[in-house]
Amino acid sequence: MALLLDSSGTTADYCCLIRRRCKRRRKKRSERKGRVGDRLPRTQQRLLTVEGGEVKSMSSCSTDVKENRNLDNLFSKEGVAAEAAQLPNGSAGGGRKRPLEEGNNGHAHSKYRPKKRKKVPGPILPKNALMQLNEIKPGLQYKLLSQTGPVHAPVFVMTVEVNGQLFEGSGPTKKKAKLNAAEKALRSFVQFPNASEAHMAMGRTLSVHTDFTSDQADFPDMLFNAFETSTPADDPFYLGSNSNGSFSSLGIEYPLLPSPVPNLVQAPLPPVPSPFISPTSGKNPVMILNELRPGLKYDFVSESGESHAKNFVMSVSVDAQIFQGSARNKKLAKARAAQAALYALFNMQLDQAPSSQPIPREGLQLHLPQVLADAVSRLVVDKFSELTDNFTSPHSRRKVLAGVVMTTGADVKEAQVICVSTGTKCINGEYMSDRGLALNDCHAEIVARRSLIRYLYSQLEHFLSNHEEEQLTSVFTRCDNRQGFRLKENVQFHLYISTSPCGDARIFSPHEAGMEDHGDRHPNRKARGQLRTKIESGEGTIPVRSTNTIQTWDGVLQGERLLTMSCSDKIARWNVVGFQGSLMSYFTEAIYFSSIILGSLYHADHLSRAMYQRITEIEDLPQSFSLNKPLLSGISNAEARQPGKAPNFSVNWTVGDPGLEVINATTGKDDLSRPSRLCKHALYSRWMRLHCKLSSTLRIKTVRPSSYHDAKQAAVEYHGAKQALFRAFHKAALGAWVKKPIEQDQFAPTT
Repeated sequence: MALLLDSSGTTADYCCLIRRRCKRRRKKRSERKGRVGDRLPRTQQRLLTVEGGEVKSMSSCSTDVKENRNLDNLFSKEGVAAEAAQLPNGSAGGGRKRPLEEGNNGHAHSKYRPKKRKKVPGPILPKNALMQLNEIKPGLQYKLLSQTGPVHAPVFVMTVEVNGQLFEGSGPTKKKAKLNAAEKALRSFVQFPNASEAHMAMGRTLSVHTDFTSDQADFPDMLFNAFETSTPADDPFYLGSNSNGSFSSLGIEYPLLPSPVPNLVQAPLPPVPSPFISPTSGKNPVMILNELRPGLKYDFVSESGESHAKNFVMSVSVDAQIFQGSARNKKLAKARAAQAALYALFNMQLDQAPSSQPIPREGLQLHLPQVLADAVSRLVVDKFSELTDNFTSPHSRRKVLAGVVMTTGADVKEAQVICVSTGTKCINGEYMSDRGLALNDCHAEIVARRSLIRYLYSQLEHFLSNHEEEQLTSVFTRCDNRQGFRLKENVQFHLYISTSPCGDARIFSPHEAGMEDHGDRHPNRKARGQLRTKIESGEGTIPVRSTNTIQTWDGVLQGERLLTMSCSDKIARWNVVGFQGSLMSYFTEAIYFSSIILGSLYHADHLSRAMYQRITEIEDLPQSFSLNKPLLSGISNAEARQPGKAPNFSVNWTVGDPGLEVINATTGKDDLSRPSRLCKHALYSRWMRLHCKLSSTLRIKTVRPSSYHDAKQAAVEYHGAKQALFRAFHKAALGAWVKKPIEQDQFAPTT
């Protein structure tokens, strides 16, 4: 019994000792915290509040919070407050701090408000189609319909029912399949004026330039339903209009749609002009196409070109269509293939400056501009590759490549390459021929036009053939009045040049138009639009002299430089008088190019000015002539600059020829001094044969001319249009047309 009492006393003493030690530790800790509280910075001292004239500290350490919560049941609030009031700093000293009030987030005073953190401003993320659809119709249920494909590449099909209609979406994941289904649901009942606003509503930040002249929809599988005649105001699918007359349900301003017409036939929407924007935030075409069509595979097609100017071709298959892109490396070729797919399938042109956009043709337009331009370029380059054994032939060297492609309908796949040519130089004056046996101008686009005229002669010969099958292959048909011929319906010719034509179109476009380029900054400068001439046996052009524009035969032979009008000026002339020439106008009416496509250095303002804008004030044109305004366009895969010295030869090929003809640009003949098949003498001989066969149905009635010069002068209307062109240049103070010596045309076909 004594042992038990002794042991119980020892235990009590031990507990008292422990309590005293804990009390001392708490006291020291409270004093230490009080001293720290006196050294608080001013910013924290401002948070102290005064209550009842006494200053109270805000020392709310986590340990104090725990301690107060644990001892709250041992001490009353009044006792704690009395002990706290005895200390100047509000701490309880050896006693206990008052317990924290509930609802103050661990702070001692109810008036304490924590300092709000400032939100860091950042970009507002766009809403995808799933979010947009959920805002319009909350609570939709997406169901998994099927799962197909191997384990490593599954294909999920999700369905959603909206307004009684079932929409399916597929993708490599369930999330993407749901997104696809939501896109289809959105497109079914929300009408947008153009693809740009539709993509913005679906959360796709793309810069879209819609071709409003096209009859094709922005999406291949798109079906815009007409609004019902009566829509209840509380229908969640009804997009209400605000006071400004625009729809704002999706957070985007849409102009009001026209009122419904009988039989639910929706009136056509007017084009909505929108400024050029680029919200893609640096996304390249490959990334954007992958978001629209995930899991695409790019294939390497070919590699061509010399070692210093390689050209790679990549292809991608999207929606059962194959798109190709070419560039100096595979990465850029992939991007251009993706860009071609985006434009063809979704009508999207990414980050294209105004000066890089195509200028549509006036009148009937059978093709989408960019699709046509890329197709024409590819056809000409592929034909030249075929003719030069995949660019391995020594005659594949060139600075400029030109060609003409013919289309016979709306399908570009049926287009045919008519001719291909290269060259950048003109004849030396001492090699001029007074019998029409030498080519004076061996620039690629000029040679291509002569090849095209040769093709037209062959087509007239086919039409006059005794074989009915051969007659049907001709591009010509008789005019209604039986006087002359005309092209068959929808037959069009497209001129391709690998770079801008020399002269006014090229002189102000030394570099590719950049994204910051918004057009010609100095359109009124005197040098704009000036007539220019090529330099004999060299490259480049110079402005025409204001006086002495007549060249003489003996002057050139004695050393005076032979001047030839620039290619820009000659093409502008073809846009007035036609590319068929004066002799061909005996048989046909004026024939114009439907488009002019450049492989590089395309600038919309400079090219349009050079081609027709500078002569829009032309007057007194004969009835059968007009100012042609063809489609002007660059290509998606701009051709790389051809470095090195320009070769001294020019090659040409016309459909039906066995191979290339190589002409020495200095002499205007081949290396054996034989005349070219495109020289004046050769074309005039073919004209004479046709003139004899068609003497009764000619558009121009005249006696048989005695010389080449007389035959040209007899085309009165043609020369009237040409004089109107010269007057237009003179009236605009752009200079005078420089003519060749007249002696070179005074030859007969028998000489």
